[in-house]
Amino acid sequence: MTAATGPSPTQTDRGHATLIYNANAGGSGHCTPEDLVGVLHGLGFQPVCRATTSEDELQEALATAQGPVFVAGGDGTVRAVALQLAGRPGVVLGIVPMGTANNVARTLGIQGAPLDILASYGAAQVQPFDLGRVTAPWGQDLFLEACGCGAFADVLAEYDPESGKSPLRAVQALTTALTSFDPPPLSLTVDGQTAPPTAFALLEVMNTRATGPRLRLATHADPGDGQLDVVRIDAGGREGLLAYLAALARDEFDALSSVESSRAAVVDIPYSGQAFHIDAEVRPPVPGAAGVVRVEAWPGALQVLVPQQGEG
Repeated sequence: MTAATGPSPTQTDRGHATLIYNANAGGSGHCTPEDLVGVLHGLGFQPVCRATTSEDELQEALATAQGPVFVAGGDGTVRAVALQLAGRPGVVLGIVPMGTANNVARTLGIQGAPLDILASYGAAQVQPFDLGRVTAPWGQDLFLEACGCGAFADVLAEYDPESGKSPLRAVQALTTALTSFDPPPLSLTVDGQTAPPTAFALLEVMNTRATGPRLRLATHADPGDGQLDVVRIDAGGREGLLAYLAALARDEFDALSSVESSRAAVVDIPYSGQAFHIDAEVRPPVPGAAGVVRVEAWPGALQVLVPQQGEG
């Protein structure tokens, strides 16, 4: 990971802190808000706990937040908080992963029991965390994990995680789609260099190592390096179902011969109305539409706390 940019607020400013808690997260049964508040008190904080159920409530809870903002929940909750804090000086995000995939936390090497993780922030450092900006015919978006089009975006448009999250079901759906997806050729422009038209079975612009239900498509992604990982599969050279399943299981997806991965600050993707995803949100297909989807890194959009423990 990128070197720390300074001391943790838990070392220099153990005053007020905000705790955002999602009781619906997958791992929330392991601890209560009172448990988390108790740990923060033990670290010397004066925490304010806010349980939010809507975007308006979250915006109100964070409107005047300063210093550390701890978020206990899954990737959706982390995303919602991060988008409220992006670009705001004087705030630092501390993640307590309590979801199913926890893609953001795992990329930062933050794993374990929620109370243990929160306690470990007593010896944490501050690191920059980039976001991705998207400017498209449908408007503007920000992402923490990834955006893209192709097989995964189409699968996500059909896959309903609210009906029951299943990483295995998602992997099976993705790998099946990779072997049969029939995309149109695209002339991709990466950092100003335009490549010949290519049909991509998969095109993902990654900020974290995994997206969706723990699909690790960019094994070496670093969300603090000021760049994005562009992962693509040439539809003409794609491999069989078992090859993709095995590579995902071994965490070697980007080592497959059909997978090309590079880093870039700006990516322009021709838009002909195809489905896109922005993290776990879908921008549905719009037949007959045309334009360009620009994806660019926003370096250091957030400051995050990272406990001094092993990488994930």
